[in-house]
Amino acid sequence: MRFATVGLGDRLTGAVVQGERVLTVSASSAVEAYSHRDALEYTGELDAATAHFARVSPEPAHIICVGLNYRSHIRELGLAVPEYPTVFAKFASTLTGPRDRIVLPEGSDQVEQEVELAVVLGRRARRLDVDQASAAIAGYAVANDLSMRDWQHRTSEALQGKVADRTTPLGPYLVTPDEVDNARALRLRATVDGELWQEGGTEDLLFSPEQLVSYCSRFVALEPGDVILTGTPGLRPGMSGRLAAGMTLASTIDGLGSAINPLVAESAGA
Repeated sequence: MRFATVGLGDRLTGAVVQGERVLTVSASSAVEAYSHRDALEYTGELDAATAHFARVSPEPAHIICVGLNYRSHIRELGLAVPEYPTVFAKFASTLTGPRDRIVLPEGSDQVEQEVELAVVLGRRARRLDVDQASAAIAGYAVANDLSMRDWQHRTSEALQGKVADRTTPLGPYLVTPDEVDNARALRLRATVDGELWQEGGTEDLLFSPEQLVSYCSRFVALEPGDVILTGTPGLRPGMSGRLAAGMTLASTIDGLGSAINPLVAESAGA
């Protein structure tokens, strides 16, 4: 199935997406709709072309990001292949909708994009083996981990460059695993004003979604709605990745949809 979180006036509601039909349901988000998928009541219908898609998981307890998880990106940086996943955290306040404007932080002039496959948890997960992890995955979504490189590289810790408010689009859809033929055979790409900046495939992942869920569940209890960003592939040769106000960033994963976000300066977007 394909779930979404959509805005209705001043509130959010869950929805089931069927082609161009967005069927609102008796749930507050895509994640809650997934959790109650066998007992949903349909409450209305919206047109996908005009619906306000919000972040699929509005308030996750944990957002865990994985760096150095694409072999192409590791080669690009000239680093050794890590033995274990390289993880760090983001805050729920970083999330934004897949059609929302992204306000570029005023204190950074080195904001770059990272298209990523997001894994969304559907149930509590604690100390799971890899072969148990797939049952904990509600589905997959498109994400982009916008990063302030000048802040990120001030120290050896990435956090300060990764947590600007509302700079991580997540959605438009939460696509359940049964609709994804192979999560290790998905194509990701990011375009800026229609120009291809980044492209890769999940066959290049060092650690699979199931391995990441298992690994993360060893050091923290994952909750329904939690998000794991699985890393980003390398940039196209010659691309700096630097973003600026006035650009439009499109993040796409085949079969999962696109997040299309206009970029504005903080003074214009405040």
